Amino acid sequence: LRRGVPVSAPNRARLGALVRTIVDELPGRTVTLKAAGHLLTLRGHAAVVDGELRPLAPAPMAVLRALAHSPGRVLSRTALLRTLPRGADEHAVEMAVARLRAGLRAPLVVQTVVKRGYRLRVD
Repeated sequence: LRRGVPVSAPNRARLGALVRTIVDELPGRTVTLKAAGHLLTLRGHAAVVDGELRPLAPAPMAVLRALAHSPGRVLSRTALLRTLPRGADEHAVEMAVARLRAGLRAPLVVQTVVKRGYRLRVD
């Protein structure tokens, strides 16, 4: 837990107990929110938009995770740049946001705030 990763362990060192622990713990760790009239759930490398799985590339997924971590709050391009691989620039942030909007097929979910950055349009 020192690095912010929650840890769970079964009471018994048995496969069945491990499976039960995983089944009990994982649903509580998903991020689900309502944005621009859509139900949005984050998964490993995808988002579920209104019940439909939408796989996303790593950069758009990183941007989505950052925005979902602070729903409704404006994040600057510089802040979002920190979520992308090293060597990326502000243009990479703009491309990641464009790919995120296209991948979600719900362009109004991510709102551009002129001269400030981007935010999730939460309901």
